[in-house]
Amino acid sequence: ACDKVSKIFIMPDKIPPHKSADELASDIDRLNMCKLVAEDFNKAEICDIEFKREGKSYTYDTVKLLQELYPNDKLAFVCGGDMLVYFDKWYKANELMKMLPFFVFSRTSTNSQEFSDCVSRFRDMGMEIFLMDDEIPNISSTDFRNGLSGSILPKKIYNYIKERGLYGV
Repeated sequence: ACDKVSKIFIMPDKIPPHKSADELASDIDRLNMCKLVAEDFNKAEICDIEFKREGKSYTYDTVKLLQELYPNDKLAFVCGGDMLVYFDKWYKANELMKMLPFFVFSRTSTNSQEFSDCVSRFRDMGMEIFLMDDEIPNISSTDFRNGLSGSILPKKIYNYIKERGLYGV
């Protein structure tokens, strides 16, 4: 399926509904880190449309806007399993789940039974879910503060965080 992907948007959200702005690095720092990551992928492109909107970032609104901007393209959403577990709490989740397919990677911190139950329940509700074999690590701001990020993150991202003094590093 990856060979059919023509473009990957790397998109930091402005202010996630479940976080306050003071928990995040600045917009410019998060965009810069995304640009560093994008350098490693030939199909990756930074998408900053969420920074152009006011207020909280809701995935439903972003997907709707992207579908208007790219009406001839088939879009998909990529996320970690931890996000899927809380998907029913997302803004307009019932509508969003039917707007595009979801490619879901398991996270090391996600309870496997809870995750499996969510996948089954959401598929029964009409959500198109593709489970990816690769497992991604769970990296939290606590990990940054405890110094674990240097062994988990790509070196150039960790160096950027260190140089800028982000996340208490």
